[in-house]
This record gives sequence, C-alpha cells and structure tokens, in this order.
Amino acid sequence: MTDSWRLSASELASRIRARDLSAEEAARDALARLDAANPAINAVVQFMPEEALAAARAVDAAIARGEDPGPLAGVPVTTKVNVDQKGHATTNGLRIQKDLIAGADNPVVSNLRKAGAVIIGRTNTPAFSLHWFTRNSLHGHTRNSRNPALTPGGSSGGAASATAAGIGAIGHGTDIGGSVRYPAYACGIHGLRPTIGRIPAWNPAGPERAIGAQLMAVSGPLARSIADIRLALQAMAAPDARDPWWVPAPLQGAPFPKRAALCVRPEGMATTPAVEEALRAAGRKLQDAGWTVAETPVPPMREPARLQALLWLAESRRGLKKALAEENDPDANFVFAQMERLCPEPDMNAFQDALQARAGFLREWSLFLERYPVALMPVSAEPPFPDLLDLESPEAFDRVIEGLLPQVGLPLMSLPGLTVTTDLSGPAPLGVQLVAGRYREDILLEAGALLETEITIAG
Repeated sequence: MTDSWRLSASELASRIRARDLSAEEAARDALARLDAANPAINAVVQFMPEEALAAARAVDAAIARGEDPGPLAGVPVTTKVNVDQKGHATTNGLRIQKDLIAGADNPVVSNLRKAGAVIIGRTNTPAFSLHWFTRNSLHGHTRNSRNPALTPGGSSGGAASATAAGIGAIGHGTDIGGSVRYPAYACGIHGLRPTIGRIPAWNPAGPERAIGAQLMAVSGPLARSIADIRLALQAMAAPDARDPWWVPAPLQGAPFPKRAALCVRPEGMATTPAVEEALRAAGRKLQDAGWTVAETPVPPMREPARLQALLWLAESRRGLKKALAEENDPDANFVFAQMERLCPEPDMNAFQDALQARAGFLREWSLFLERYPVALMPVSAEPPFPDLLDLESPEAFDRVIEGLLPQVGLPLMSLPGLTVTTDLSGPAPLGVQLVAGRYREDILLEAGALLETEITIAG
C-alpha cells in the first residue's frame, strides 16, 4: 500500500487524470486503509471491494480512451446506509430493513458515479438516522476516529469518522437536523448542508417522503478540506429529474459584500468559553482577510427549531411508531420518547400553522442574509459531547438538544450551512458554523476557505 489514501480528492483526481496514478491503485490503497482503520471505529458497515475495483478500472479505461472521467476521477468515497445504492441494503441502521435491497441508485449516488467517484463502502447511522450519536442494533457502535471518548456525531457519524480516518477522501451524509454538520464538528473535518433542491435525492426502494422531510432533509458532503467540499458539491449537484425539488441554480452566484454577522449566543444559548473563543478567532481571521464583521443577533432559531420538531414528529407519530415497536432498538426508543416529551402532538391546524409560519421565518432570514451574506455562529454550544451522553437521562438529552440549537434551528428555512473545523490542537475538535442565503453555498465555501485549519488524518 502507498500513501495515496492520504491525498485530498482534488489531488487524487488530478494525479489520476494525468496518469501519474491509476484509479485502480488509488482504490486498492483506499481499500487497504479501510481494512486497517475500520475495525477500531466500525464506521463502514457494508463492503464492496470488487465493485470498487471494477469502477476504478472503468475510470482508467475512460482515461486511456481520451475521455473525461468526471470531476471525481477515481476518487474513493463512501455513501451512507440510508440512501439507495443498487444491489445493497438501505438499512438505515435497522434490522427490519436488512433485506431492503435497492434496485436502483439514489440520484446522489448516481451523480457520484457519473462524476467518476469510486464507492468503497457504506457508512453507519443510528437506527432511523434518529440522533446525534451513531449506534444501532444491526450494525453496532461507531466510534470517533479522532477521540473515541467523544461522539462521532450523528446521524452521519459513520461518514464523518471514516473520512477523518482517511477511509475515502469524501463521505456522503444526510442532514435534517444537523446530521452532516454535527458529525463533521465532532470528528474534526468539514461538512456542508446544502440548500434544499441543490443536490437531488430520492430513495426508489422506499415510500415518498413526508412533507417535512421534503422541505428539510438534504444530502451533503463531508471532507478534510474546503476545496474537496467544493469539488464534491459540484459532483453531487448534477441534475436528476427524479427529484422534483432539484433547482438548476448556478454553483457560483453574483458578487457579494464581504460582511459577516457574528453571533456567539443565538437567542441566549449558553455558549462555552472554548466555543466563544473559536468564534471570535474566526471573526478576526475574516477581518484580517478584508471582511467587515459585526457582532449582532441573528433572526430566530428557537421557534424554527420547535416547528421543525413539530413537523418531523407529526409525521413520525403517524408513520414511525409501528416500525419503532417492530425494530425495538433501545437507543431509538429512548430518543423518540424524549422528543415526544419535548414536543406535544399537534392537531391538523397546528401542523398547517407551522408550514405557514415557515415562510415568515425564511423571509426574515433572507433579508438578514442580504445585509450580512454570512452568519458566523456556533455549531454547538459546547465542544463535542461525550459519546452517548444523550442516552444517560432525560436531563442529559435536554442538555444535548439545547446545545445543538444551531443545528435544529436552521433546516426549517431550508438554508445552507457549513461546519468548518478551525482547531485540532486540543482533545476535542473545535469549529464554527457558517450560514448563507439560499443557493449561496459559494459564499460559505469562500469564507470557509479562509477559516479552515489543516486537517490531520485521525487514528
């Protein structure tokens, strides 16, 4: 094995196109790294070495014919077990779905393949992709590759831990309440939650998604550099008519004023001193790069977070309870019970009122983000939590969900958010969250590139 698995996606694709390295060599290195690193962290739970090598050989053959293999030419990537990938079970961490074999790819998986990516494995998620830690009764417990005492995050904890460990240059994740952004933070890498409609997605093997998920759930990339997040977004965002929410918005928007709003304590959140210092250091970096940074409150997040939970739970109460009972996963049972405790069951009027109120919050945020094209705020009120903290007691669960207000408060408005890791010097990674207007991921990436620290391989 060579060290090609250490390279960024951008470097790998460039070297493979130039034929300095074959895609097959890169795939073999990535598979060897998977074999070496995964037993300690259990991040990848479905394996496909022969498929990966066949895909890599196809990339090499395309290059030999003088064809363009795509922006991710030969780059090893992982996909999450809650999206359809032809020939593999879409388990979503569930024993009751262990035989749900996909007959076709989810659009995001199709786009990765069309871009020349080589899928080397599928990553773990909590049962039902339900919380910010990653353990289930089917695939077991995923550990944080950077610090096993900490949560790897969830629900894309497998993707984040694998990517941090050098198992693939890019990890695919999904985010409806922080499931890309928080694992990236916990594992000390970067993660993008794009705007709804930016990256097409749909699971042919499952039922149509409920309206709350259609408005709030996205697929997005995790990577060890902002340049790789940009490259992955380009690949994942290709059109696919199977997703009626997909929007043909340009990846590069109009010029914008370099102004950022710094908010250390959104709506009075009890941000810890370490997180506050990370935010202020990020603000100073932006100022040094010529940005104007103003410390100011951001628009509401608490009421959007409450309405997000109301919409999600209203649908889950209707369609998930039978599956919860059948699966009987202890973690999922506890988490769902705590969420029900915090969110009374709405009637149809309350459900409709929540959808109606969404427009007002989105308007308020959109106007704010015209004045300040970037909002700089915490990913979490605290550094990454101890692993499985939310399962210890109702009080611990409340601490976690309060700390993750910036994760849960954003999706109702369908806005994009980027976790940027800025400090790996201590026992727990630290970073910041950037928020921009709809379809302005380019602003997030430009600001994020100014803030990122060099990401070392974990493990």
